[in-house]
Amino acid sequence: MTDVRREALRIAMPWLATAILLIVWEVACIVFDIPEILLPKPTKIFSVFVARFDILMAYCWDTLWTTVVGFLLAIAGGLLLGLAIGASPFIYSGLYPLLIAFNAIPKVALVPILMIWVGVGALPAVITAFVISFFPIVVNVATGLATIEPEMRDVLRSLGATRTEILTKVGIPRAMPYLFASLKVAITLAFIGSVISETVGGNNGIGFLMLSAGARNDAPTTFAGLFAIAIMGVLMYAICALVEKRMTRWAFRGEIVG
Repeated sequence: MTDVRREALRIAMPWLATAILLIVWEVACIVFDIPEILLPKPTKIFSVFVARFDILMAYCWDTLWTTVVGFLLAIAGGLLLGLAIGASPFIYSGLYPLLIAFNAIPKVALVPILMIWVGVGALPAVITAFVISFFPIVVNVATGLATIEPEMRDVLRSLGATRTEILTKVGIPRAMPYLFASLKVAITLAFIGSVISETVGGNNGIGFLMLSAGARNDAPTTFAGLFAIAIMGVLMYAICALVEKRMTRWAFRGEIVG
């Protein structure tokens, strides 16, 4: 197989897999006569998606911007704290156990508390998106810094490099692949955080729309909302993968990123 055909097949595979899944789903709904209220056919979901496209996009925009804001805050905070934890064993010993304990708390349990503190609306969704995507960024950045071999540190110190120079010229470049790997995970988690907040106590966003549709037994609209979330998640993942490929091409030596 030539390289061109291999690349074309690689690009086509996700579309083929999705098409096969939707066809099997459609056939199963018809053959087993599954009620629409339980599992609507993909064709029905698609028709609802088209008919209510403007409404879905309005709610999707609310979810998208809260997710992106929370995600960007998580990048800033996670990068700074990850650098601090990775650079100092004392900070690592003091904060890492606390981070693990906090990450073990179900994030859905935080939403009612956030609603008491900041009220109902977009802010709880932003905070939830931040909290749920913060931990993987911190851990991966700290891990990337920890991959600097002690021998390399010794050599750099013998050449006169300061601790700051080792961190900025070796540690941060080493951590870049780890950072971007965590971003691809964190952006999907950020969507989960926003939608959780919207379904528990929001008054806007795609999660709120799905909750309202579920209360009316409107399964096609609920599934259309799920499809919208999946599409946004894939697009944001693709953006992160593209930035990763441009920023850390040196780390993969020709391997396919994303």
